[in-house]
Amino acid sequence: MAAAVAMAARGCGGVWRRARQRGAGQPGPGPGPFPRGQRAVACNARGGAVPAGKSGLVPWVPVVGLEIHAQISSNSKLFSGSQVQFAAPPNSLVSFFDASLPGTLPVLNRRCVEAAVMTGLALNCSINKKSLFDRKHYFYADLPAGYQITQQRVPIAVNGSLSYSLCIDNKMSQMVTKTVRIKQIQLEQDSGKSLHDDTRSQTLVDLNRAGVGLMEVVMEPDMCCGEEAAAAVRELQLILQTLGSSQAVMAEGQLRVDANVSVHHPGEPYGVRTEVKNINSIRFLAKAIDYEIQRQIEELENGGTILNETRAFDSKLGCTVPMRDKEGKQDYRFMPEPNLPPLILYDAKSLPANMNHQQVINIDWIHERLPDLPSVKRKKLVEQYGILPEHSFTLLNEDGLAEFFESVVKQTQMKPKKVIGWILKDLLSYLKQHSLTVKESPVSSFLLADLLNLLEKKEISSPAAKQVMAIKAGNQKVLNKLIGLVQKKTEGRSNPVLVKQLLEKKLSE
Repeated sequence: MAAAVAMAARGCGGVWRRARQRGAGQPGPGPGPFPRGQRAVACNARGGAVPAGKSGLVPWVPVVGLEIHAQISSNSKLFSGSQVQFAAPPNSLVSFFDASLPGTLPVLNRRCVEAAVMTGLALNCSINKKSLFDRKHYFYADLPAGYQITQQRVPIAVNGSLSYSLCIDNKMSQMVTKTVRIKQIQLEQDSGKSLHDDTRSQTLVDLNRAGVGLMEVVMEPDMCCGEEAAAAVRELQLILQTLGSSQAVMAEGQLRVDANVSVHHPGEPYGVRTEVKNINSIRFLAKAIDYEIQRQIEELENGGTILNETRAFDSKLGCTVPMRDKEGKQDYRFMPEPNLPPLILYDAKSLPANMNHQQVINIDWIHERLPDLPSVKRKKLVEQYGILPEHSFTLLNEDGLAEFFESVVKQTQMKPKKVIGWILKDLLSYLKQHSLTVKESPVSSFLLADLLNLLEKKEISSPAAKQVMAIKAGNQKVLNKLIGLVQKKTEGRSNPVLVKQLLEKKLSE
């Protein structure tokens, strides 16, 4: 008989439990490990275990660590002057060094170093004043040198932390803050891109991405489910975008996540881990991790073993699939990069008096110029405008929405607590329904503020204000309704075409 699962859809917090009936645990028939209604679910975000309910529950502790590659926001690559541009024609942004022609040498991009230092400081890391570059050897068609320049031995930043928040029971009004340790941040090159043409049974190589600067952020295995990992990556994404060190657009490959997942019983050593590679969506990250945890639990409870392998997440099937096993561990043959000296950074105390400040990187100078991070911005929004903490998260999670909100507040007499309702319930819901960003909103902050002022003066009603917003957003039905009202008021003597033109002109002002 298949194992019955203890269901508790309450987020995650450390221990997963699976109820087992007598005879359960033996491999049974079925097309897959997760029949509908039989999926292991984590305990709640408060960190407490799911109540047992009956004897025979076997707890599992999932362990999740992340390796995140963030593309540095820079006009040129890490070690060459080649331009960085998304979706450029294939192989149009490749220097001699990027193509690994003999005799070419790397020249370190100052902007990339500053971005890494800035990111390390924002993540509470210790910045190494002396870091080293290494060669990591492996052989792929899109890595023309046969090695990647990285920082394996002494990275630029170590021992940091990232605090993030997640909901309890999927309620925005109940949030808990957690912290994940940052092991290190290292500078490294990106590889090229292999384009597989199945119809012609060939692989094409585009080296435009080869040599683009990356920051690899290595998070310790302090998380226990997809929800926590997704919240941590989203917070990191906001921090990178606030700093300007990375645009972190996952759809363009500027933020890619590898998840290391294992499960074990409490008090036992960590289990064998699998690595789910190159996840480029926060939503898919949560799904991939939760699936992998459930897959491993099912495999172990059926008497199987977990392979130390690399897997990929198939978003269409909603599952992870094997790519290659790691049992025969690849020897990357790390060695010091002979063409790059140690990277030396300074602070105010160690900076020599006779040193040209433009030729060095001053850690303290960068630290003094850090912008307000998302956590500080949320606190300020709550204190300044009296909005709820959960509303501050929504404002910052949507690119440009906080600025839109503040712009409306400055232009209207309505209290911020009322303004936030219009923005979140009416404007944001419309934008999401039509897959629009805040910058693409057909309703400007000026128009919304004008409407809210009229509403505050009781010159128009709330339904009327919503109708104007709908028309401005391109709702033809509401516009036709207004034309009909004009026709009714004029007893059919008005020209509907002219009325429509006048309304559209008035609305466009």
